[in-house]
Amino acid sequence: MARAGGWMSLQRGDLRDARQRTSRTCTPLAQLKMSAVFLLLLVATASVSAVLEKGLPRREARRLSCVRCCGPSEQPVSIISSRYTRMSSDPAFLVPKVQPTIDITILKGEKGEMGEKGYPGAVGKEGERGLRGFNGRKGQKGQPGPQGHSCKQLYAAFSVGRRKPLHSSDYFQQVIFDTEFVNLYKHFNMFSGKFFCYVPGIYYFSLNVHTWNFKETYLHLMKNEKEVAILYAQPSDRSIMQSQSLMLDLQEGEEVWVRMFKRERENAIYSEESDVYIIFNGHLIKPAVE
Repeated sequence: MARAGGWMSLQRGDLRDARQRTSRTCTPLAQLKMSAVFLLLLVATASVSAVLEKGLPRREARRLSCVRCCGPSEQPVSIISSRYTRMSSDPAFLVPKVQPTIDITILKGEKGEMGEKGYPGAVGKEGERGLRGFNGRKGQKGQPGPQGHSCKQLYAAFSVGRRKPLHSSDYFQQVIFDTEFVNLYKHFNMFSGKFFCYVPGIYYFSLNVHTWNFKETYLHLMKNEKEVAILYAQPSDRSIMQSQSLMLDLQEGEEVWVRMFKRERENAIYSEESDVYIIFNGHLIKPAVE
């Protein structure tokens, strides 16, 4: 429409200019004819503009349409749900969550009875072999082995000592020796402090001790669990060496050892690390079978 109006205004301006130029050069009759022609042209121009106004289709206002913004497999989100999403993400519209606290001790019942033992499960796979452990502590020395053939072993002898002094703390207290001078075939056990008879026969034993000043010295020579000899010294302001010896007929498996006997007075024997004052000896004199 704007283009048609412009064209009409252009035609009218051209006609007006032409009429002015003609009126200047033509006669009155010619001017009359020209005026008639101009009127016809104006009428034709008006009709053409009317036809153009009616014939040209008017462009309707552009209507808004929906455009797909999601994939075919997705569901479109409604305006209400999107608005709810915006409101829920806004801290001003957040509703505090209320979490109720339940005291479990109130709801806990009494302990039930123990159920029956279930069936054992399947055996699992064997695991990998572990690393080798650390070496254990060295064990105590074992007892001597059984006696060999009698014709090859008809001897027995030992001589042991003690370098530490000893006070009797119990009514009976066994004397343990810490120094080994002679121990033929290991018949004397240093851990138990006892001589074990492997070769039956006649034996000679001797015990030497050093007394303690102002203290009593009272010891027993024991055969198995029975005292067979006593070594005694009264308290004195001088310490002395005291000894006892005897012979015993021993059978295989019998034991000989020394114990202290405590009475009302304090009982003790003296020794030093540098010197040995306590000595216990024994040896086979005559075997039972030659």
